[in-house]
Amino acid sequence: MIEFQHVSKQYSADATALRDVTLTVEKGELVFLAGPSGAGKSTLLKMIAAMERPSSGKVIVNGQDIGKLKAAGVPFLRRNLGLIFQEQRLLADRSILANVMMPLMVTGAPRAQAEQRARAALDKVGLADRAGASPLALSGGEQQRVSIARAIVNRPQIILADEPTANLDRASAERVFDALKAFHSVGVTCLISTHDEQVLDAAARVIHLRQGQLEDAGAASAAGAGAGAAA
Repeated sequence: MIEFQHVSKQYSADATALRDVTLTVEKGELVFLAGPSGAGKSTLLKMIAAMERPSSGKVIVNGQDIGKLKAAGVPFLRRNLGLIFQEQRLLADRSILANVMMPLMVTGAPRAQAEQRARAALDKVGLADRAGASPLALSGGEQQRVSIARAIVNRPQIILADEPTANLDRASAERVFDALKAFHSVGVTCLISTHDEQVLDAAARVIHLRQGQLEDAGAASAAGAGAGAAA
């Protein structure tokens, strides 16, 4: 489902984010990205979402060469992706239900259908009873679970999560990881970057990066059972 072929990303002569990275992720896998800050984890995830393009090599997602993808094709690529990035914050001027509905409204879904699916997504992350609340009324862990609901409301084939439990307490972090694992269990491919040693110790596959280079691609894990809808 995802393939990196000798991928490098250079921002300037003295700023190289990735160096000659080659790896594959199969459909239905749950893969964790590990490595110190600046290792290239965020850049790798952003390349899958066409938020960054490779300087050399190929990134192939669902058969599409990201380096050759035209701007008009990016929204169609991202309809199959659930994105959970630190810079993608919730909008404070609307309810969490409205936040989760947004990806569907942007793609032209009828409002009633968008609301139904958004409520189902919130239910899956344990926040159905907070649908009318403002994001400002939620804890950090609850806000992150809303971000997950927003990411999966389009029923993506792939979830990309960049440090989804950063700055959360242990209980909140476990609930976030439990939500992501639930989507993996119905066939969604998940790539998650994290510094959480407890999670990494129990993971079936961990890709280790350091200074933009692949230290260990990990052993490919068994694909998740089925390819059911996530919301």
